[in-house]
Amino acid sequence: MRMFYAVIYTIIWPFFNLVHPHRAIGRERIPEGGVLVCGNHTSLSDPLFLAFAFHKKYQLRPMAKAELLRVPFIGWILKRVGVFGVERGKSDVGAIKQAMKYLKEGEKVLLYPEGTRVRASRGEESEPKTGAAMLAVRCGVPILPVYVPEKKRWFGRTPVVIGEPYLPHVESRKGTQEEYEAITADLMARIRALEVQTI
Repeated sequence: MRMFYAVIYTIIWPFFNLVHPHRAIGRERIPEGGVLVCGNHTSLSDPLFLAFAFHKKYQLRPMAKAELLRVPFIGWILKRVGVFGVERGKSDVGAIKQAMKYLKEGEKVLLYPEGTRVRASRGEESEPKTGAAMLAVRCGVPILPVYVPEKKRWFGRTPVVIGEPYLPHVESRKGTQEEYEAITADLMARIRALEVQTI
């Protein structure tokens, strides 16, 4: 799978970089080992911006809506580069187990807490879910907040900000719903705070 990822990465990178070059800020903050990468989500291109900002050295394992993986050919490609699906609107135990497996194996799982694209410019409001908090606590891995601006610059460098990794704190052994909600609110605040570094 890693070899296939490297091949697809090498093929797509020149074209994507031509129309959407990026400027990675904070790449040195990416920790070794398992980490839950969490960011804002405003467009379909967000995972590509992050994949290229992380370079081939750090392959991302994005969690995406399961419908995408059922699209002929596109779904086949996505699966081969490490994307795994989640059935939205219900508790998908299989997706949770897959994410935990990747994290415990030292992989970098990309998850968007809001669960869908949210565009502030259109007045859309964020409704983040607590799944990321639960995964980080249960697997004992740090959360790495990231930020990609809603407005991408065609043929101009779009900043991609990688924040500081941190371990969420809970008093109980596995965490409570209240603790997960507090962690999620704190995470979204950390993600939004990265916007200032794009100026």
